[in-house]
Amino acid sequence: MMRLLAGIGAWVRRWLADVGHAAVLFFRLLWLGPACLKRFSLVRDQMHFLGNHSLAIIAVSGLFVGFVLALQGYNTLQKFGSASALGLLVALSLVRELGPVVSALLFTGRAGTSLTAEIGLMKAGEQLSAMEMMAIDPVSRILAPRFWAGVLVMPILGTVFSAVGIIGGWLVGVVMIGVDAGSFWGQMQDGVDVWSDVGNGFIKTVVFGLTVSFIALRQGFEAQATPEGVARATTRTVVMASLTVLALDFVLTALMFKL
Repeated sequence: MMRLLAGIGAWVRRWLADVGHAAVLFFRLLWLGPACLKRFSLVRDQMHFLGNHSLAIIAVSGLFVGFVLALQGYNTLQKFGSASALGLLVALSLVRELGPVVSALLFTGRAGTSLTAEIGLMKAGEQLSAMEMMAIDPVSRILAPRFWAGVLVMPILGTVFSAVGIIGGWLVGVVMIGVDAGSFWGQMQDGVDVWSDVGNGFIKTVVFGLTVSFIALRQGFEAQATPEGVARATTRTVVMASLTVLALDFVLTALMFKL
């Protein structure tokens, strides 16, 4: 019994220590935001690396998600004689939920794993230790530009996903199925609110960018300096970031739309 209690106590202590270290690192990265803006070239290079290399998968995925939404939405709305509302259905589904969430999950798989592997390999190669020996803070020089690049890129990728998805819905609904184009765009324009729908979706992408970038960087920064340690850290990034994005989506949706 005493061993069980001791084991539980040790686990709780390690968990609290991990939470404390993560909180300290997170607030340090936030605090270093103004310094990153002064050296924006570092952030710009990381935005190019994270954003441009993720753009293709985001756009293609958004297009096919728009295809599927139009097909499924038309089959459902047609039963109730509301096929003209297809554009509204596609737009709301994308800007409220699917755009931010799916783009964040794709960003995790493409850019998040890349960040973790990069930082982990730098640690395994003792590059971070060498920077500390030269009195260079690796958090401010390596982690912070990548963190803020991820935060800035994520809303752009989410917007691209939603825009391409709406185009995909138009191609299937109007061009292929034959829904009236005026009804498709008119109901979308009347039903989608800039602040409560598009604005809330934008807020979600910012929160997801903060979350995914921080988890990826922390896992790489805390990874064991071995190939196996880097591989495990990359796997943890995908699992933790994906589950956190889905959990935060529920919380943010409940707060924003007062469910």
